[in-house]
Amino acid sequence: MEIENNNSDKASSSNLQNSQSPSPQVKIAVIGLGYVGLPLARLFATKYAVVGFDINQARVNELMTGRDSTLEVEDDILQEVLVSKNPTHNNKEKAGLFCTTNSEDLEDCTYFIITVPTPVDKNNRPVLTPLIKASETVGSILKKGAIVIYESTVYPGATEEECIPVLEQTSGLTFNKDFYAGYSPERINPGDKEHTVDKILKVTSGSTPEIGKQIDTLYASVITAGTHLAPTIKVAEAAKVIENSQRDINIAFVNELAKIFNMMNIDTHAVLEAAGTKWNFLPFKPGLVGGHCIGVDPYYLAQKAQELGYHPEIILAGRRMNDSMGQYVASEVIKLMLRNNLKIKNANILVLGITFKENCPDVRNTKVVDVIKQLKEYETKLTIYDPWADPEEVQQEYGLNTIKNCPTGNYDAIVLTVAHNQFLELDLERLKNKNTVVYDVKGILKNKAQAKL
Repeated sequence: MEIENNNSDKASSSNLQNSQSPSPQVKIAVIGLGYVGLPLARLFATKYAVVGFDINQARVNELMTGRDSTLEVEDDILQEVLVSKNPTHNNKEKAGLFCTTNSEDLEDCTYFIITVPTPVDKNNRPVLTPLIKASETVGSILKKGAIVIYESTVYPGATEEECIPVLEQTSGLTFNKDFYAGYSPERINPGDKEHTVDKILKVTSGSTPEIGKQIDTLYASVITAGTHLAPTIKVAEAAKVIENSQRDINIAFVNELAKIFNMMNIDTHAVLEAAGTKWNFLPFKPGLVGGHCIGVDPYYLAQKAQELGYHPEIILAGRRMNDSMGQYVASEVIKLMLRNNLKIKNANILVLGITFKENCPDVRNTKVVDVIKQLKEYETKLTIYDPWADPEEVQQEYGLNTIKNCPTGNYDAIVLTVAHNQFLELDLERLKNKNTVVYDVKGILKNKAQAKL
């Protein structure tokens, strides 16, 4: 239920008297400096005083030296907004970004934007722990008149049902009287240098109509693509979670087509190219669906639906199809090797790519590991080459050894799983044996592959 306080709303609305220039009354805290938080913090820091908070000291140290290992923000662009000291109450008019692990540095902020991950566990159940912990951190230093905005993907209702009570309990303040909230779903596309945060239209919302307008004005001051003010927080939450659920279902459809057409000895990519000549055909391609959005978000909506007594058949069917693709790719590779009279046990297999998508170092929830796991069950010897992935991070996350430089050996099978630009120029001939199988999951190798998904 929304509780309006017209006097408070009018007072807080004055925070953005001029949306085109930094206001001395605006200081923004961004909680979580990963793929979502850092680009947003950098953008806001071009006009406002911004404090970026993260619990990872190594990450903060890295950023304060002007380097972003996620490669989402170029070093020179990051360095342009960095400031060496936390802007104090008396000089908040100075724009810039200060990064810290100390929550006390957030105390005089007027806006708190939470951008922490929302993963699922091994049983695909939503894990809200990072969101709750972030809410506790903000609640511990929350002051009257502040606005807390969530960007993390959640199921409809999570902000008001799970996060707001934590803020109230930790701060001792009353929601929509002493402090306010909003939801503006992130739309970051990792590795995409064309559709950066400022060039993607932003959905906004607030806990009261006035707060919604104020939040919308704040984002509109830096988002050149424009904003869309949703009527309620739940609408904004629902809009986000169905964006990726829709993509997941469409990819599941073409993945199923790929399985069918492979049985019929029909080139799936050729079929999609032909069908794509129709003006309203949706251009989805088969593949491994991982990452922290498409491979995760549908479970949040499914979980909430099940709590309400509804079984979401299409959403979960799409998830089952896409989660099965790693095993399917591995089995197809083994079949091709057998057809080429290749011995499976101790066969040398080169896997090209382990990140969840092309031209991006992010390995979170990558489904390439499903392919690798299945191939290992056949007692094959695997070499994993990815020029983008951090070997230390892959080892820590999955217990797998990877290399960043192209290998020099010869392989019985080469499996391209990620469409990195570097792989387009790779000389596969020098990596082959006499009967080497080349399997192209992404369909980018033209005539170099013996088979593709």
